[in-house]
Amino acid sequence: MPQFVCQSSLSDSSDYYEQIIYQQQLIPTRPDSWHDLFNGLIWLQFPQVKQLLNQLHIEDIKQHGLSPRTLRRNNITHFDECGVIVTVEEGYEFLLEQLSQHQWQSVFVDHRDFWGQKIQHFMFGHANLEMLLQPFIGLTGKWLGLIVPKGFARLPLKQQLVLVDKQLIGQISQDNVFAHKKALLPIPLLGIPGCYPDNQHAAFYQNTDYFRPKPRERVSSKV
Repeated sequence: MPQFVCQSSLSDSSDYYEQIIYQQQLIPTRPDSWHDLFNGLIWLQFPQVKQLLNQLHIEDIKQHGLSPRTLRRNNITHFDECGVIVTVEEGYEFLLEQLSQHQWQSVFVDHRDFWGQKIQHFMFGHANLEMLLQPFIGLTGKWLGLIVPKGFARLPLKQQLVLVDKQLIGQISQDNVFAHKKALLPIPLLGIPGCYPDNQHAAFYQNTDYFRPKPRERVSSKV
């Protein structure tokens, strides 16, 4: 894994942030920065995924240049800043479908007891972690789902993180998920059971400005 270094200790270079990580195996880190602290913590929890994302950035930079950014690089950055990994145990895949359809009442309220058991979440986006220092209605992440083996919730956290790290790199590589439009789906972070005191009450989820219904797909008409 790359080493963390104080950004001011790096010599002047025209290299882009991702290039420094890839070529020098160094992660520029600013002192007194919550943003960079949370980024470092994500590196420690999901080192393989973070290295894969860095590699994908470099592949696109080599092929397309730094600017304009590719769709894949935009999606990767979005996940890096705002991503949430949602795991569901085998047999409970319907919960991911409910999330994708914005069925907030069902997944957050009706199946509230499943959270921490059959369904779990792991914060990946370090920008969202920073914003959670002062949570506000409207704070939204973008999630990717993983199907994990039965009994996953009973594993020690360290084993869970290792399994998620390994499984997610396989899914990203196999499906090339970040190359697609709308690769990431929204999840209202304060609605996740246990993440915000006010969400203990069902009425909290009636705010449709925050818990928005799924937009209707536009039907194109030919003249």
